[in-house]
Amino acid sequence: MNELYVSAVLGRPVIDPSGVELGRLTDLGLVPGKTLPVVSGLFIRSGGRRRFVPWSCVNLFTPVIVSADLSGEADSDTSWTEDEETGAITDIRLRRDILDRQIVDVDGAKVVRVNDLKLHSRGKSLFIEAVDVGIRGMARRLGQLRFWNWLAKSLGVTLPTREIDWRFVAQLDPNADKLTLTVARERLTDMHPADIAEILAQLPHKEAGTVIGALDPETVGEAIGELDPEVGGRVISQLDSEMASDILEEMEPDEAADLLADLPEEKVRELLGLMDTEDAEMVQELLEHEEDTAGGLMNNMFAFVPPAMTAEEALNYIRLVGAEIENVYYVYVIRADETPLGVVTLKRLLLSPPKTPVAEIMTVGLKAVGVEDTPGKVMDIISKYNLLAVPVLDDGHMVGIVQADAVIERFLPESVTRTRFAAH
Repeated sequence: MNELYVSAVLGRPVIDPSGVELGRLTDLGLVPGKTLPVVSGLFIRSGGRRRFVPWSCVNLFTPVIVSADLSGEADSDTSWTEDEETGAITDIRLRRDILDRQIVDVDGAKVVRVNDLKLHSRGKSLFIEAVDVGIRGMARRLGQLRFWNWLAKSLGVTLPTREIDWRFVAQLDPNADKLTLTVARERLTDMHPADIAEILAQLPHKEAGTVIGALDPETVGEAIGELDPEVGGRVISQLDSEMASDILEEMEPDEAADLLADLPEEKVRELLGLMDTEDAEMVQELLEHEEDTAGGLMNNMFAFVPPAMTAEEALNYIRLVGAEIENVYYVYVIRADETPLGVVTLKRLLLSPPKTPVAEIMTVGLKAVGVEDTPGKVMDIISKYNLLAVPVLDDGHMVGIVQADAVIERFLPESVTRTRFAAH
């Protein structure tokens, strides 16, 4: 026997070499292996009692016969337990912890349900090789595979096989997560934030922490920024507060504010209190604006320089802070009292002589909106002057920018905009 599906053996009688039934196979114990999870033994049940049979005692394991020789094992009453959940000889079980559970297919960037598992023998050991998440696995579990094959054939199609190599599976059950391979965690880390967001949107919020726990706060922050704010808020609220505050610090202030706006006030205060003071103040400032205003749309993290700074110094500044700022195409020139004088583009800075003061190359007559202006007013300014972002002024002081994409999404049909991932 090289491979078989677990559905073919669960529930089968386990016999000894003389043919006497020892009990029914109810589950398989698992331990992490070097490459794949290894079967450590069988859980059998007889007369309301349960016993763990080490894999070393199993001498035949096929869909037809499962046999074990317990002659070398202690057969006292202490080998059996009355309660299914006691006697934790092994702490990871295939049926209890994996079968019928949701898992993350890190190769396909989606959440799927485990319908069956393919086992593979190598030498004297038995491994989990793949997860069957397709209709074929479900039909096999229900004992209807032959019927479904016949039906598919009569329709001129082939029943599809959907199996995922175990190396590309990330467990959501904290117990079974011990079996997740390094390669799965690395693949998860390398995913695009939008793919991670789609996975998070598919998960019950209480299980999202397992995926998030495998990632660094910056990656999680980018992914949660792709979620619908209401969904992102529910995900954050399920996390440990320290972890949640670390993630919020890595998010754009406007995205963090959108997310916190849907949380209870007490929770918001707790998370802001745990955040870095400067980050928390930027988010708090945005939370004070109404959603349907320029202030509610703006991001208060933007690039700005004093008028006396040279082009070379401005570029050095961009290199220093650019990673933290979403939009560095526009660099705003402002006085010490935060009143704006003009704007210079990154292209203009790159093409200007290094020692040129930005005041000499900036565009004056800055087009701006007020913090209480409506999204319609913001849209008018952006479209009329073909801007990528518009400054937001409060009593003459520059307090943020509204990026074009943030306001355009308000006016285009949902079908043609980038829709944030909502809960499935």
